[in-house]
Amino acid sequence: MAGDVVERASKGGKKGLRRPKRRISIRIDMTPMVDIAFLLLIFYMVSTVFSMPQAMEINLPPKDQVEELEVKESNLLSIRVDEESRFWWNMKTPTPDNLPQLLPDDPEKPDSVLTYQLWSDTLRGLLTAQNRANSKLSTLVLIHRDATYADMVNILDEIDLIERSWNAFTAEQLDKKREELTKDEKFSYRYAIGKWEEKDNKIISAALTQAVERGEL
Repeated sequence: MAGDVVERASKGGKKGLRRPKRRISIRIDMTPMVDIAFLLLIFYMVSTVFSMPQAMEINLPPKDQVEELEVKESNLLSIRVDEESRFWWNMKTPTPDNLPQLLPDDPEKPDSVLTYQLWSDTLRGLLTAQNRANSKLSTLVLIHRDATYADMVNILDEIDLIERSWNAFTAEQLDKKREELTKDEKFSYRYAIGKWEEKDNKIISAALTQAVERGEL
C-alpha cells in the first residue's frame, strides 16, 4: 500500500480519569515514486532532441593538386590579427608609407568593455568591396599565436557568408538555383592562412604607433 497508518500506544502515563491520547505515525511507501521518477527519466531521454554539433565546412584541395601560385602584389590583401585581437588590413606589401590600417571598433559594444572589439560589418564590407573591385584578389590571413581561436573563426565565418550571399545573388540574376551554378559562375573566395613571423610584430608595432597618433586607439 502507498501508505499505512500505524497506531502507537503511549508509553506509560499518569493514572487518572482522562484517557491518554494515542499518537498516530504515518509511513509512506516511496517505491511507486521511484518507479515514476525512472519512467519520466526514460521518457525525457527518448523524446529529447539533442543539438547537432556546429561544424564549419571548408573545401580543401586534394593533396596531389596542392601547388604554389604566385600572386601579384596588387592582388594581395593581408588581414593581420595581433595578440590583442585587433584586426589590421592593407593592400600590397607593408612599407613605412603603406602600413596596415585598423578596422574600426564596434560602436555598439558595452561601456564595460574597454578593449578593442571587432565590428563584423566592417570586416565583411572590406572583404566584399575588395573582391568586387578586383576579381583576382587573394587574401592572406595572419593571426598572432596569442590571439583567440574565435578570431580565426570570425574571419572564416565572414568568408563563408560572403560566398553564400554572392552566389545566391548570382543565382537570382541567372534565374537558377544556387546548386545549379557552374564552376565558372560560382564565386569561390581565394584565401590562405599564413604563419605569423617576427617581421609581422614589427609591422604591427609601427601601425599601432600610427593608429595612436591618429586617435584611433
